[in-house]
Amino acid sequence: MAPACSPTNSLHVAVIGAGAAGLAAARELRRESHSVIIFERGTQVGGLWVYTPQTEPDPLSLDPNRTVVHSSVYDSLRTNLPRECMGYRDFPFVPRNDDASRDPRRYPSHREVLAYLQDFAREFNLEEMVRFETEVVCVEPEGQKWKIRSKSSDGIFKDEIFDSVVVCNGHYTEPRVAHVPGIDSWPGKQIHSHNYRVPYPFKDQVVVVIGNFASGSDISRDITGVAKEVHIASRSNPSETYQKLPGSNNLWLHSMIESARKDGSIIFKNGKVVQANTIVHCTGYKYHFPFLNTNGYITVDDNCVGPLYKHVFPPALAPTLSFIGLPWMTLQFFMFELQSKWVAAVLSGRVTLPSSDRMMEDVTAFYAKRDANKLPKRYTHKLGECQVDYLDWIAEQVGAPPVEHWRAEEVHGGYRRLATQSDTFRDKWDDDHLILEAYEDFLRQKLI
Repeated sequence: MAPACSPTNSLHVAVIGAGAAGLAAARELRRESHSVIIFERGTQVGGLWVYTPQTEPDPLSLDPNRTVVHSSVYDSLRTNLPRECMGYRDFPFVPRNDDASRDPRRYPSHREVLAYLQDFAREFNLEEMVRFETEVVCVEPEGQKWKIRSKSSDGIFKDEIFDSVVVCNGHYTEPRVAHVPGIDSWPGKQIHSHNYRVPYPFKDQVVVVIGNFASGSDISRDITGVAKEVHIASRSNPSETYQKLPGSNNLWLHSMIESARKDGSIIFKNGKVVQANTIVHCTGYKYHFPFLNTNGYITVDDNCVGPLYKHVFPPALAPTLSFIGLPWMTLQFFMFELQSKWVAAVLSGRVTLPSSDRMMEDVTAFYAKRDANKLPKRYTHKLGECQVDYLDWIAEQVGAPPVEHWRAEEVHGGYRRLATQSDTFRDKWDDDHLILEAYEDFLRQKLI
């Protein structure tokens, strides 16, 4: 269904999205002498890191005809990982001491991340490849190539042919919402974290937050400053869980919700009952590619995008269709960079892929291992503790160095602190020796 590439090809490549993944892809593709056009529906680079106070008219974002807001960033958001380990390898994410407006903290705000991405785009002249305010509405095979239909901000459609398409549209726009028995008759308000920006609308309310990972933990603590009570419902906790959390006098952790009732009450599996005003769903997002037409070959089933070889190449459509940035709980920009190097090198013919059949065998074996470990299908792209092995494997394919010791240790320690000290992990840590090792590495390579 897709053509193979002859060695040393210079291809005409479309990149969908000018966020952190799309910028990395464009840079690496150009380094391999491909011609690149980045399609970006927004007015600037940065993708999900571009903050807007605007939210969607449907607070749960379930209406398919709603006006979509593509940012999910809330005003108080800071990174979940230390800045030095999440940046691109040869463009370190270090404080800019020459600019007083920048955020020097180790876990900086979303504004600092956006400024870093803008610095990256400026340093490598990436914006000259971007078509801003241009939405991709259809991607489909056209003979041995790919046809892209795009729509400009003035409503003009345009069809173009590309040798290859790299999908970098992110996965933080289409919310997943928890199933709560009885919710249809519950009289309170519901909102997904996608539409959360600031805590003030929750003043004096009793709020139930579903989900206790990064955004759930952040938003619940953000709200405690104005709300009467905040109750976190977490499905990962035993059913008897009931705990007042440190750092606040109005924040409680529960097991998952048993049911919602029409009298306004929420019953938790631990037996506790609260009269709540609002439920905030911090329940993650769905992978969503509404523009992609592969005649049913690529599917999204319970948040498993497949079939994909190593989360990047669909075997029957490789190498001219690829995806950057699908895995989560990763080193983020660093991963985008390595995946992009792999895609760019494969397209130029410098690196070869296994046959379509061999790639499909690998995908099947990966799914079998996932199922044998009793992992839900929705965790297919969760790397977690496996990420260093995954990144080292890609690095080996392209002849890049493996993940540095300090970087691997920082990400492991960062996620450990996130899980065990969610109220303080961004400002208290015990790995200053790894910071020193990172900066010595940057200096040795003359990157700073």
